[in-house]
Amino acid sequence: MENPKNIIAAISLSAAVIILYSLFFAPTPQERKQIQSEKNKTSQNTSGDAPSLDQNNETIKISREEAMNESKRILFENENIKGSISLTGSKIDDLEFKKFKEELNGDKNVILLNPSKVKSGYYVETGWATTSKNIDTPNSKSIWEIKGNNRLTPNTPIKLVWLNDQNIKFEKEISIDNQYLFTVKQKITNNSEKKYSFYPYGQIIRNEIPKITNFFILHEGPLGVFDSELVEEDYDDIQEKPFSVNADKGFVGITDKFWITSLIPQENRKFRADFDYKNKFRTNFIETNATEIGANETKSNEIKILLAAKEVRVIDEYAKNLNIEKLDLVIDWGYLYFLTRPMWFALDYFYKLLGNYGLAIIAVTVCIRVALFPLAQLSFKSMSRMKLLQPEMQRIKEANKDDKKKVQMEMMNLYRREKVNPLSGCLPILPMIFIFFALYKVLFVTLDGRHKPFYGYLVDLSERDPTSMFNLFGLINWTPPDFLLIGALPLFFGFTMWLQQKMNPAPPDPVQAKIFMFFPIFLTVILAPFPSGLLLYWVTNNILQMIQQYIVMRQTKIKTV
Repeated sequence: MENPKNIIAAISLSAAVIILYSLFFAPTPQERKQIQSEKNKTSQNTSGDAPSLDQNNETIKISREEAMNESKRILFENENIKGSISLTGSKIDDLEFKKFKEELNGDKNVILLNPSKVKSGYYVETGWATTSKNIDTPNSKSIWEIKGNNRLTPNTPIKLVWLNDQNIKFEKEISIDNQYLFTVKQKITNNSEKKYSFYPYGQIIRNEIPKITNFFILHEGPLGVFDSELVEEDYDDIQEKPFSVNADKGFVGITDKFWITSLIPQENRKFRADFDYKNKFRTNFIETNATEIGANETKSNEIKILLAAKEVRVIDEYAKNLNIEKLDLVIDWGYLYFLTRPMWFALDYFYKLLGNYGLAIIAVTVCIRVALFPLAQLSFKSMSRMKLLQPEMQRIKEANKDDKKKVQMEMMNLYRREKVNPLSGCLPILPMIFIFFALYKVLFVTLDGRHKPFYGYLVDLSERDPTSMFNLFGLINWTPPDFLLIGALPLFFGFTMWLQQKMNPAPPDPVQAKIFMFFPIFLTVILAPFPSGLLLYWVTNNILQMIQQYIVMRQTKIKTV
């Protein structure tokens, strides 16, 4: 097999694997329905007596500033986040990340949570539910009273109190660490003469579907891990049919591309998790075993709330310290976890070592080339010998042009005599495809490459090359449409592809040769929208490959003249 075909096949397949991945790994619609049916059946069979949570379907929409001023608030802040908790409903409905900006070099922080009356409302509630209709429990409109400290920091927790007409006191002690974790210790003191049953719950409510990537290699929407099984539901799936499951352990949440909102029930407590939609999206859990509180008795419960940027090491640390199985899967590593995680570790190591994410990609590419060196060496030796055999192969074809069988026999004899295997050039293709996809996945789903510059105009390696040849790379004051954004890096990639073609034997068929001439242009257009970090990998890979191939070609000799 001729080397140009191998190179083109490798890159074409690498790009195509993103589509093929969904065909081979993603369940078909029928399989999804069957899986959903089985989950619903399991849920129905194991359903406990826990009550359903009431839903506030209020759809008033006001500005964020107006919503923030409607209720009294408790401010919170640590090194990574800041925001406020509304005393109306004791909701965490205002949070922004201090280290992450909405736009590159921008001043505005990324806002994760918004009050319920804002169009993009997104907030977290905790509390107690009951099956008794004669007991008042705090809801989303209840006004809580603050006791003591009125500002939440890692060193100063806060205490909220609400008393009902039955003389039952509800308390919340809320604390925060120095990263992204809130701990809510809920306590009920029954000052009445009766015995009551309560069920602790937590829920995340989102008014509307946010702006999402909507790309199949990344899940955005409700998710959870239930008894070691990861469940991911799309927003439109929940709109069509709710999801419910009972579990002994796990967590629930809603994930965005780079951010996660998650609720973690108290350990060793059985719970029911529900994903549903009725004017708003809800992801919640409620314990299935009642907490019984007798007269003059006090009972408590603890819920952890993770409102985090999906920083890999931070998420891993929480998973370990809180003993939460598969919490690391809130970052969508995908089915190729065994490749994407090592790829991330390699990029992270070299980024810390070199201080530049682009240099880290180049360093990882060098390591990949070293790892693939034996396969590539075998392939290049075979291809170099094939190129030197081109005149002899052409002579055999012309001498036996009327006898195809004899041509094949003579070719096989030539290969045996020269110890050439035409198929050996295919050896590096398979690992190249999976490496390409693993790097693409890491650049796409992790925060590490977001807003990370290389040098010069490449200011964000997680985004496409922002320049375009059609406005002379910014010299003309005109912004081309997206499909015309073919920048300098994709063009340089195409140039390296063209050089590789020149170094390898041309296809014997003239028609094939003309078609292959256009492949560098074709691949340049196809890969132009990909993250510039990925193109940086390919350009570096092509250059290293050409150097290795040139050295092999200089050393290759054949017996046939």
